[in-house]
Amino acid sequence: MRDQTSLALQPNRSADSAPRRVLIVSDAAPHRNGVGAYYQDLMHHLGPWVEQIDIISPAIVDGQWQGGWMLPLPGDATQKFCIPNLLQLRQQMEAFAPDVVVIPTPGLFGMFGARYARQLGARVVVGFHTWYEKLTELYWNRVQGSLTRGYFEVSNRMIFRNADVVLANSEEMVAIAERIGAPQAALMGTPVSPLFLQREPPRAPSAVRSVLFAGRLAAEKNLEGLLDAARALPQLHFAIAGDGPQRALVEAAAQALPNVDYIGWLDREGLLAAMDGHDALILPSHVESFGTIALEAMARQRLVVVSDACGIADWQELAQTLVVKSGDEDVTAVLRRAMALSEFEVAARARQARQAVVQHNQANLDLWLDFITEHA
Repeated sequence: MRDQTSLALQPNRSADSAPRRVLIVSDAAPHRNGVGAYYQDLMHHLGPWVEQIDIISPAIVDGQWQGGWMLPLPGDATQKFCIPNLLQLRQQMEAFAPDVVVIPTPGLFGMFGARYARQLGARVVVGFHTWYEKLTELYWNRVQGSLTRGYFEVSNRMIFRNADVVLANSEEMVAIAERIGAPQAALMGTPVSPLFLQREPPRAPSAVRSVLFAGRLAAEKNLEGLLDAARALPQLHFAIAGDGPQRALVEAAAQALPNVDYIGWLDREGLLAAMDGHDALILPSHVESFGTIALEAMARQRLVVVSDACGIADWQELAQTLVVKSGDEDVTAVLRRAMALSEFEVAARARQARQAVVQHNQANLDLWLDFITEHA
């Protein structure tokens, strides 16, 4: 692990070089998952520094997906694979006339968005958030996994071919981007919603009596390990928020275990309230490129427990405030460690976590401004 202080750059904000129009083209619906939330938050933070910033993506309106022809995502029917109207996408991009196009996803919005951006003469910045190929081992058999890996390999290579720079949120992801053809790859941080930063947080906890998991209910999140911990630690209260293919597993556990509550999928306000109502947040994932939910809980001055598979644990200035589960440690063991911390240690880590997030958020804004203004 190295100190990622290279993020703390001074942005190039001169009137002559600042791009006036930034367009994000994404396959992720706003706030539906970590990538969708990332770019909604980024838009808020970049807005004051550019003339205009907007996004083209699928959307969920009154519970219905909109923006193209929708197919269930293999392995998770709660997510959608969207096939856009390509003529409409091209027309929308031409009408916006972007100086910079940001591509966060390897679906059809991302692939054609990058291609059209290059044809329009815009600078192309790619956000490389998820190594989907790694997830195929958890969801599909050999044939399905091979086909899925092949699709994402081709998709990422096509997008990278049109990119000026690829930004990734962990050193591992930067190395993968370079390996599969990024012309330039660099480390990016993660923005935090103003909702989590600007609203006064509750008092820092002094002990771990309750823990929240919030996220996609899916194999990569290690929910089995979390529920094993709930059985082994009846004195600790667990709340689980989210939706996904393992929802039935969680609902059954909530029925069987008195110390487990399933609280469903939450919007950002509901998520903030749930964080504020618990002493700690846990993210015990097998695969996690970064872990935005952990950063948000840190902003709310909560103690945060993550696995070492989470990219956030690679950021030294953030990791020093976390409780990190090692690869040979189970969820029960790491929670016992958290529960054994002194009152002083729990409160101190929670307060330091919020301070670290504020600094990280500003540094990430500076980095994004540098990359979208470079050569513009």
